Order: sequence, then C-alpha cells, then structure tokens
Amino acid sequence: MLGRTANGLFWMFRYLERAENTARLLEAGLRMALTRDVQSAEEEWRSVISTLGLKSSFEAASDTYDGATVWNFVLRDRANPANVREMMGAVRSNARTARTHISSQVWEAVNENWMKLDNQLSRPISQSALGDVVTRLRRTGMEIHGAMDGTILRDEGHHFARAGTYLERAESTARILDMKYYLLLPSLSYVGSSLDTGQWEQVLRSVAGVSSYSWINHGNIDAPSIVEFLVLDDRFPRSLAFCRNAVRVHLTGLARLHEREGKCSALLAARESDISGHTVDAIFDQGLHEFLIEFMAHNTAIGEAITEDYRFLA
Repeated sequence: MLGRTANGLFWMFRYLERAENTARLLEAGLRMALTRDVQSAEEEWRSVISTLGLKSSFEAASDTYDGATVWNFVLRDRANPANVREMMGAVRSNARTARTHISSQVWEAVNENWMKLDNQLSRPISQSALGDVVTRLRRTGMEIHGAMDGTILRDEGHHFARAGTYLERAESTARILDMKYYLLLPSLSYVGSSLDTGQWEQVLRSVAGVSSYSWINHGNIDAPSIVEFLVLDDRFPRSLAFCRNAVRVHLTGLARLHEREGKCSALLAARESDISGHTVDAIFDQGLHEFLIEFMAHNTAIGEAITEDYRFLA
C-alpha cells in the first residue's frame, strides 16, 4: 500500500472520530449550561473550549463565552481552522485519497453525509438547530464505521483506519477526563469530597458512557468509580484500556502483514503496564492529571511512530 493511501485511511478516521467526539462534548455542554445561571453557563462553555485545546484561538476571536459564540466557533468559524466543518472536509479529502482502498458504500456514506453537514454548517447555528447538527455528526460516524466494518477486507487498510480511530478516541477520553476532573476536583484528595453529580454525569455523556456506567455501578456516581470505568475497564469501547488494547491488535496485524515490527510496536510494548498494571488507587496516588498527561504524550508518540514506520510522508 502506498504511504499516502495509508496516511489517508489513518487520518480519515482520526478526523471522523475527532468530529464525533467534539459533537458529544458540545451536546453535553449545552445540557449542563441550560441548567445553570449565566455565570455558571459561561464557565461550562469555557471548559468546553479548554478541553478542545482552543482557548488561545477562541479568546483571540471573542471576548465572551456565551453558548452560541462557542458552538459556532467550534463547528464552523473560519477563525478556528480546527472547526468541525473543516474536520469533515478533511474526512472527505482523505477518503478521496484512499478511494481505491475503500468500498463504494464507505465513499457514499462519507460523501452524502459531508454534503448534508456542509449545508447545515454553511450558516450560523442557532440553539434550536444545534441538536440536529450534533445528531447528524453522530449518525455520520456510525454510518461510516458501519460501512467500513461491513464491507472492507481485514487487510492493512483496515488496520490503519482502526489504529487511527482508537488513537484519537483515547486522546479524546483522556482530555475530557483530565479537564473535567481538574475543574471538579482540583485536590488530589478525593475521599469524602462533595462532588457535583450533574457535572460527573456530563463527563460520562461526553464519552457516551452514561448507560454502560449505570449498568455496572447501579447509578452510583463518584470520582473513583468514573475514573476506574474510563481508564481501566476494558469492556467499555471508549476507555483508555479498551483503546490501548485495540491499537495493540491493529499494530500487531500490521507487523504480521509487513513481516516486521516498527518503532510504534516497540513504544507500545515498552509501556505495556501503563494501564494493565494499574489500580484506580495507584492512579490517584500518582496524580490523575500526571497519569493522563503521560498517557497522552505516549499516545502522540505512537501516532508519530506509525507515520515514520509506514512512510506516510514518503
């Protein structure tokens, strides 16, 4: 497979995952903002911008954190080159690059949803329209992933696409947990603290985890249980443990097909115990923020190593 085709598949699914995760974060932010006074709602939107890593660019473009300004900046504002409209354009562009290695069903799912989203995001989004945009973004992700799973050979293209998906998903979960935990509970001492149940529920909504968490924990919401669920529970498809295991599976598949292991596999193996050898108490003893920062740095290093190992830029 040509490096640019592998790169196209890898980044097509990274951008798709990033767009869907952004939509979920906006949806959760709106849900919380609607239940708060004006000042608290602004803080909620501030946390959304911070979680997305857009604080500097947002504050350069706006001096207010009202909801409409925030979600339009995130979704469509040209002052934000990382807006969702651009992300979905990148999904389509990368799909075109990899056109010979995806099925017609995958291309149709990408192209048709891109046209609908581009039309929706061509004008300012009102509060009443935000729900439709978020729903379209979620459905777009499900349709493209479904077409990929149902029509694509389990070859190197599939491994590149899925490695990109799970690297991006892990990054998103870690960012959301780090930012929200810092805002909710800046002290490392969590035992006996008074937690805002609604805010913790928002963390779970941001990663589509409310139902799964409730089934496991019988609706009891507390910081240690949420951290254990989002970091260590390898049954939940957005947990760090699940994503790390999935990346391992696809890097192993690539190594088998190429008959060699690259730097990315070595990096993954060197940090094998990062999650599997931890308990939630050990994570809090280390410091959740410190743990997540290390995880994200390692996640980034693996992504860069994949690019080098498989000559994406050659």
